[in-house]
Amino acid sequence: MTGKQGNRAARSPRSFAFLLVPEFSMMPFTAAIEPLRAANRMAGSALYKWSTLSKDGAPVRASNGATVQVDGMLRLIGLPDAVVVCAGINAYDHLDADLAAQLRRASSQGAMIGSVCSGSIILADAGLLDGRRCTGHWEDLETLAENYPAVEVTKSIYEIDGARFTCSGGTAPLDLMLGFIAQDFGRDLAAQVADQMLHHAARKAADPQRLALAERTGARNPHLLDAIALMEGNLESPMALSNLATASGVSVRQLERLFAAELALTPAAYYRELRLQRARQLVRQTGLSMMQIAVATGFVSATHFARAYRAAFDCSPRHDRELAHRKD
Repeated sequence: MTGKQGNRAARSPRSFAFLLVPEFSMMPFTAAIEPLRAANRMAGSALYKWSTLSKDGAPVRASNGATVQVDGMLRLIGLPDAVVVCAGINAYDHLDADLAAQLRRASSQGAMIGSVCSGSIILADAGLLDGRRCTGHWEDLETLAENYPAVEVTKSIYEIDGARFTCSGGTAPLDLMLGFIAQDFGRDLAAQVADQMLHHAARKAADPQRLALAERTGARNPHLLDAIALMEGNLESPMALSNLATASGVSVRQLERLFAAELALTPAAYYRELRLQRARQLVRQTGLSMMQIAVATGFVSATHFARAYRAAFDCSPRHDRELAHRKD
């Protein structure tokens, strides 16, 4: 290992315990472990160690259908330096009072408590994020903020707030762990690990999670992009077309032409599609009531919401929820 080492160089390895919740997302889990393995390999010594756990010590099935054998259960292991809760889809369905108590116990004994992807929902429900900054997968952020008002929810790639750390989904845990490696053993080792991972543009904690609007939508006109951003930011209380046009710096007619030319949709149809896609995420991935989802996506009544949902997806929201859970 070259370069100046961080403040853990002369101490025992930092130990991570990855607590797997049913239906956890595999990519964030592996993106968190692989940098630790690579750091040990690059350094030629055991800088980090880790274990995999479940609530009861039984194997855990990921959201992709793969089953992971674990090393044990949280309540029976020695205290690690950090416990990382790995969750994924339907995290609200896996809230557990006993698991929450085990996490609080680990925290009270001095372990750092963290999460990847939807694991922040598990931590927030356990009261472990009250008064703390936290993040999670972008799909969960609105409901996380609504359900746990004592938590300061951000849109960052990852957050470290004292003895708590939370991380969004996908490959973001790779950035989090590179940050830990740089802090523990220096930037040179972190750079070597990033190079091994073919991760040549490590992101900072506060970087946004989602691609830029132009990349996600294919739109290029700045007035059109402004209008889409306003729509995405106002799903619960949809803005009138005239207000969207004014805020975007064009007339209503100009805005309609831009949507037709670049997206082949009317502004109203595009806005409705955004709201319904968000509603479908909430239907399939949360336990919110249909009335709560209707309100969160700007529909005036549950009946109006159900009618629009059926027209868009050819099934009722309740049936869609049943189908999603049946597949899982």
